[in-house]
Amino acid sequence: MEYIKVTKENLESEHICCAISGNNDIQVSSKKAWLADRFDDGLVFLKSVERGKCFIEYIPAENAWNPIDADGYMYIDCLWVSGSFKGHGYSNDLLSACIADSKEKGKIGLCILGAAKKKPFLADPKYLSHKGFSVSDEADNGIQLWYLPFSSDAPAPKFKEYARHPHVDEDGYVLFYTSQCPFNAKYVPIVEQTAKEHNIKFKAIHIDNKEAAKSAPTPVTTYALFYNGEYLTNEQMNDAKFLKIAAR
Repeated sequence: MEYIKVTKENLESEHICCAISGNNDIQVSSKKAWLADRFDDGLVFLKSVERGKCFIEYIPAENAWNPIDADGYMYIDCLWVSGSFKGHGYSNDLLSACIADSKEKGKIGLCILGAAKKKPFLADPKYLSHKGFSVSDEADNGIQLWYLPFSSDAPAPKFKEYARHPHVDEDGYVLFYTSQCPFNAKYVPIVEQTAKEHNIKFKAIHIDNKEAAKSAPTPVTTYALFYNGEYLTNEQMNDAKFLKIAAR
């Protein structure tokens, strides 16, 4: 497999995800705008030259949009290989490239979000364990911080204390989200409108800067839905899924 690094110079011409299409798509424009602003923070987006979900996105942990203490680490936003790309070792290729790049840049290890059991849009714990990662911290909602240190004396990364205990002091549904995930640009407005039409109390909080992300009351900032103060899910949803949850 051949891979290509997305940069400021080729961002407009490169395809970034098979779930979205051309640059006029709101999901594409939202994601590319988010990426463009992150490249100066050291973000790397490496993907297959083939069209599809086969990529890794990572950034120095100090600049990650997550409430973690992981100085010196490289934080993996997303490692996603699916569909016909699965089973060919491409995940290993991408992770190996990330490790080599991180070591060259003087990082002390990698970290990534996961869970004891596979959750949507989070890394597969079986794969992480197989590749030598282990859990360094865990929040009350089961979200875990996994890490791969490059030396035995590297300090383990941790969640911020408030992120370790996800909670909000508001009734109804409260959603925290960022533009890191392209699906949000399309589906968050749909859920907002659905909630309004059904008189469901719903508030969406768009995290639009690193400082706000690092202060979020949840380890997952790309999408974190709460109900009456308690954490529900990190799974992006459409109107049908939201109404199903609301009917419980």
